[in-house]
Amino acid sequence: MPGTITRLVVQKKNKERVNVYIDDEFAFGLAMIEAIKLRKGQQLTDQEITRLKALDEIEVAHERALNFLSYRPRSGDEVRANLREKGYSDSVIQQIIERLERAGLINDESFARYWVENREQFKPRSSRGLRYELRRKGIEDDAIEAALEGLDEEESAYRAVLDRAKRTPRTSKQYFAKRLGDFLARRGFTYQVVRPVVDRLWAELSEDDESAHDDLDFDLDMED
Repeated sequence: MPGTITRLVVQKKNKERVNVYIDDEFAFGLAMIEAIKLRKGQQLTDQEITRLKALDEIEVAHERALNFLSYRPRSGDEVRANLREKGYSDSVIQQIIERLERAGLINDESFARYWVENREQFKPRSSRGLRYELRRKGIEDDAIEAALEGLDEEESAYRAVLDRAKRTPRTSKQYFAKRLGDFLARRGFTYQVVRPVVDRLWAELSEDDESAHDDLDFDLDMED
């Protein structure tokens, strides 16, 4: 049913949005850039009202997607899932995804590189584990393989387990190897990667122990 715009009120919590009142009743919210095209006393047909509401739904969905992206980079599938949880239709979601891709805010190739680099820095994983994580996020195999190119799994495993190795009692190499091996296996590293890493850490930490004993002996000799 056609109506007349009786009020255009800037929202208190968001100065970039305007509440539109038709026949003295709240009808819908609208982005400021669209609201400035309207005027008090303007007649709106049912079709115009429907169009404006649909337009605003897209703008609100876009803002929610931007907020979701503000915490960290996301894959396209992650953004889709988030918007779907908010109740948006597939057609609205697709428009948002395309808009974000054009703006360079969604790029699965860049996301895959970010994910691998972040894991390498804070929580190293095996290439198998990284592939699993990225596939769950909807990343295509080509983008995954490009992101994993040059990954040194032995070095990743070494950094992943170094702190734990320092805290693990070296009562026997068998015990040491089992504790570290189990931890690395949970991270997806294979035996072929785990074995040389455990050997390396055992040798390095044993050498550190010997050096510490040598220093202690030297100090005692000096005191004598």
